[in-house]
Amino acid sequence: KCTISSLLREIFRYKRLVFLGQLIAIVTTVLITIVPLFIPFLVDELLLGKDGNLTKILADIFGTLEIYWYVLIVLVTILVLRLLATLLGILQTKIFVTIAKKITFALRLNLLNHLQNVSLKEYEGFSVGSMTSKLVTDIETLDGFIGTTVSKLIIAFLTLLFSSIILMVIHWQLAIFILLTNPLVVYFTAKLSRKIGILKKEENRAVGEFQGTLSDTLELFHQIKATNKERYFFDVVRTKTKELKDYAIAFGYKSDVAMKWSFLLFLSGYEVFRAVSILAVAYSDLSVGLMFAVFSYLWVMVGPTQDIINFQYTLATAKSACARIDEIYALEQEATIANPKNPFLGKKNVSIKIQNLFFSYNGTQQILKDISLEIKPGEKVAIVGSSGSGKSTLANIIVGFYPVKEGSISYDGVLAKDTNLSLVRENIHLILQQPKLFNDTIRFNLTLGAFCSEDQIRKAIEIAQLDEVVAQLKDGLDTIVGRDGIKLSGGQRQRIAIARMLLSNPKVVIFDESTSALDTHTEWRLFGALKEFLDSKTVIIIAHRLSTIKNVDKIYVLEDGFLVDSGTPNELLAKESSYLATMQ
Repeated sequence: KCTISSLLREIFRYKRLVFLGQLIAIVTTVLITIVPLFIPFLVDELLLGKDGNLTKILADIFGTLEIYWYVLIVLVTILVLRLLATLLGILQTKIFVTIAKKITFALRLNLLNHLQNVSLKEYEGFSVGSMTSKLVTDIETLDGFIGTTVSKLIIAFLTLLFSSIILMVIHWQLAIFILLTNPLVVYFTAKLSRKIGILKKEENRAVGEFQGTLSDTLELFHQIKATNKERYFFDVVRTKTKELKDYAIAFGYKSDVAMKWSFLLFLSGYEVFRAVSILAVAYSDLSVGLMFAVFSYLWVMVGPTQDIINFQYTLATAKSACARIDEIYALEQEATIANPKNPFLGKKNVSIKIQNLFFSYNGTQQILKDISLEIKPGEKVAIVGSSGSGKSTLANIIVGFYPVKEGSISYDGVLAKDTNLSLVRENIHLILQQPKLFNDTIRFNLTLGAFCSEDQIRKAIEIAQLDEVVAQLKDGLDTIVGRDGIKLSGGQRQRIAIARMLLSNPKVVIFDESTSALDTHTEWRLFGALKEFLDSKTVIIIAHRLSTIKNVDKIYVLEDGFLVDSGTPNELLAKESSYLATMQ
């Protein structure tokens, strides 16, 4: 869970860097707060001729000097102190930026690890653009909060602390007045910051919606073009752009107004403090030089106070970013067990048994109803039925995309809950009707980054009836296929998915309308080439063409989520009322 307290815990994991950063902050603060102490010397001792310690110290070191030499010595000293303070401030910022980058890097890795194991059900419900916004924009917000804001806050706090101590030494009554009224500024700005935090949260939400809508539109641009709907979809994007603009204006304008009001409040207080300081000179033993020193300390405190004021706003922004990041952590993950059983180990194929399976996507409408079937090791079966009967849903459940909540599924006698889904998907390969391809080479889309020899790849594309297609391409296997394989035909994309399956060499193969884009002749040649490979596998075929399933061992018929019939192709064809009679 991402919270401000969890971020602080992460910061203090880097104890050495934090200690060094704080040590530098202390030295920097001392250098900053020393500077105004030279003012009483310049005013009281040099201009007004009062006795003082600094004149005697400089006279002992350099001898009696003209006034301009004293001024030059003080000027050089102040410039050196400010230079050192600046250099140390840069070093301290670098330390906290380093810590911030390490923390946000670890946070991104944690989020990616979480997303890697998120269930398919959750993936189907979120927008890619919104997710990208969380992983980029919101984490960058936290990066800035840790790297810049926290480092400034430390120096700001120490500067206010040291300045307050010195003011107490100079004139404790005046210091108490200043220190009692200063917190009022912070209090009122904190109230304003809460409203700014809400505005920032709305702006971030608008960013996510805009990115999500834009991503969806660009990803489906080919389909949008095909249906001549560019105006409609880009009007939706324009609407989201306008909403983003409105929220950005509201946040940018109102946050700036709030900060300006806060700063005006502080400057008003500064003028009051200055007036009170003049009265202190008139009615107490406060010297003119010390009065100017008080003015300087008030000005020294302006920046740190403004940093603390700004911290209220950046804190609210960071909280909003954390809340959005927590939406990722809230996504349900797939169950994993510590010592899973492996029903696939050392086997060429496995059996699959489904008992009394019920399934619903939304928890109310049942898609599958009391399904029970058994597929023997090495058996070739088909699942047929009209559109919406639950065939693809059943295939997705077999491969573990959706958890079984009612009923059971087992692989060679091992229940799905007793093994890990990573093992299931490593050994059961589902080939979809519309396979997803990366905007990369044919070679990468075949191997998905795994090592495969050139001979293995050549054999796979030959079996998948792709060898002639690849041979005609200028770059061969290194041809870029475009987004979702848009440069290839539907049949070519399906054959790439089949070649990918061949290279993965699974124990179970599920064809889910995987050859629907092929003509009958190409499909016949493909399955002829696949026969030797599939002979040793357990095979499930989901299809609408009778020619695709005529050689299977058994056929299961689904209708409206129920298993209504089963038998060999000949047995079902002999029934006049069988679903197979309607297939072509």
